Amino acid sequence: MSLHKVGQRLLVASPVLAPSVALAHPGHDTSGIVAGLMHPVFGWDHLLAMVAVGMLAVMGRTKPAWQMPLAFVGFMLVGALLGINGLAIAAVETGILLSLVVLGGLLAFGRAASLSVVVLCCALSGLLHGNAHGIELPANSAASSYIAGFMLATIALHVAGYLLARSCSNQWQTMALRVGGAAIAGTGLVAVLGAA
Repeated sequence: MSLHKVGQRLLVASPVLAPSVALAHPGHDTSGIVAGLMHPVFGWDHLLAMVAVGMLAVMGRTKPAWQMPLAFVGFMLVGALLGINGLAIAAVETGILLSLVVLGGLLAFGRAASLSVVVLCCALSGLLHGNAHGIELPANSAASSYIAGFMLATIALHVAGYLLARSCSNQWQTMALRVGGAAIAGTGLVAVLGAA
């Protein structure tokens, strides 16, 4: 893939990189599997984090590191269950935005961290994102279908990030992932500063 095509893909993706009001949180529909499926797709902060995890699973590897998406999804479920049961993580919204800075930074700076450190970062990010989902849900049977929906959407976004990273030829992959990571980290940083 040429540098021109990489630039075109980043330009097409740029609208989702612009900070806006986070949709990931109270005040939206939380009823049923369809609402759960749609939520991560339309919540820009969740979308960027989940795509970043899929991209991290590819970066610089001959085989995908599926431990990262699995850690994110597993701890997202833990965070959601904590939230449903009234255990909210302090400053969860700020933590979610900071997770973009961390995940984007890991992409931007390449494989500076060991696999276990990256998996831990993915797990903590998933915990925060799941907790934000959980604290907005009532502890009833309807919550389970919503959780199933956002978990399926999360897996799909991890796969999308993986496929996006894989679509670049080896020649351009490292640069594309670093530029994408810098954009994700920058978006998170701007959002953190804007929320302060």
